[in-house]
Amino acid sequence: MNLVEKSQKYLWLPFTQMKDYDENPLIIESGKGVKVTDIYGKEYYDAFSSVWLNVHGHQKQELNDAIIAQLERIAHSTLLGMTNVPATELAEKLVHIAPNSLTRVFYSDSGAEAMEIALKMAFQYWQNLGETKKRKFISIKNGYHGDTIGAVSVGAIELFHQVYGPLMFESYKIPVPYVYRHDSGDAALCRDECLNELELLLQEKHEEIAALSIESMMQGAGGMILMPEGYLSGVRELCTKYNVLMIVDEVATGFGRTGKMFACEHEGVEPDLMAAGKGITGGYLPIAVTFATEKIYEAFYADFTEMKTFFHGHSYTGNQLGCAVALENLRLFERDHIVEKVEQHSIYVQSLLEEIKELPHVGDIRQLGFMCGIELVRDKKTKESFPFDRRVGYKTTLKMRELGLLTRPMGDVLVFMPPLVSTKEELKKMLDIYKRAIIDVTTKEAQAIAYP
Repeated sequence: MNLVEKSQKYLWLPFTQMKDYDENPLIIESGKGVKVTDIYGKEYYDAFSSVWLNVHGHQKQELNDAIIAQLERIAHSTLLGMTNVPATELAEKLVHIAPNSLTRVFYSDSGAEAMEIALKMAFQYWQNLGETKKRKFISIKNGYHGDTIGAVSVGAIELFHQVYGPLMFESYKIPVPYVYRHDSGDAALCRDECLNELELLLQEKHEEIAALSIESMMQGAGGMILMPEGYLSGVRELCTKYNVLMIVDEVATGFGRTGKMFACEHEGVEPDLMAAGKGITGGYLPIAVTFATEKIYEAFYADFTEMKTFFHGHSYTGNQLGCAVALENLRLFERDHIVEKVEQHSIYVQSLLEEIKELPHVGDIRQLGFMCGIELVRDKKTKESFPFDRRVGYKTTLKMRELGLLTRPMGDVLVFMPPLVSTKEELKKMLDIYKRAIIDVTTKEAQAIAYP
């Protein structure tokens, strides 16, 4: 039995209809720089940073060396009731680069867990203060925060979450300011309508609401929906006004992805709780963090008999190998001026995307730094989508694979999130493949629909 046959016989892949995998199997064997290589030796541009997390490319020697050096000391010891050297040093570094409001770091293993922790902290915070009525959450329609039950409960993507409805706790859902799909197409009007709806909810329900959860500046899995200017800061103002905690999800947007270390910096937003992960280790090991304000931390600080302890943890929380590589990752951010380069190169990416936007079946392109979504439509003028069952986005990514590039679509929204160190030459080659694949697939699909 060869590797492909073994993968088809024994594996169950995440977010994958295995019938699709059986028809188009792929096994990656190695990687170097911004490319990965399959078991047959074919190279592909990693145009989605191995699901949005690679920073410095694959096989970055300094990151490899950091893991090896830590491995010669210890691979892992628990963080329950004690700490370790790299976890302690990393916490200090993280607090220094985070928004000023955030002074405490709680470790976990994934972005979903980091959000789950933030939800539990927010809930227990009010209970510890004796505000026992504040038990509900607000989240944004079309939002995604991960796949644990708490994170799913404040998520709102019907395709992903509907089936688990009976398992979820109820949360209030408010509209996302999706400017492209708004009747007016006006960013300010769309923003203000959504903020007004949030304020109406808060006016009526703030006494029972513990927190609001929101992706920072751009919804990822929901279709790369970029929030209009002033929306995130407007949400912050309303949360403060009505005494509701603001949980910002920076799992996908953090660590330089948008041209700032954290996306909330674009609007000077300081959250009460913030989840981060993905790029924290440069894409090497599963570490995530939940940041909290000192005010929240102090609500849990008491004699044990008061029962205010935060009873949450994971076996590999604060793992030394992950924290060691995260420390080196942050050192490389400083040495190589990664955030500044993303900010500069994103202007060049924007110019390349403008060419793609002119294609007849590209309805909208949404970009913030190296976080980009290309929405395909059947009719550019009316914004009519392709039929769901045509799977145009998926077929386009298969064409890209054929041309030597990997990404995953969000329905008919194509994701472009390259490693942060990608050069201008590499960015152009990647987006040339996008352009070729989009033209090829959308032209054929439009003709097949018009002339069945």
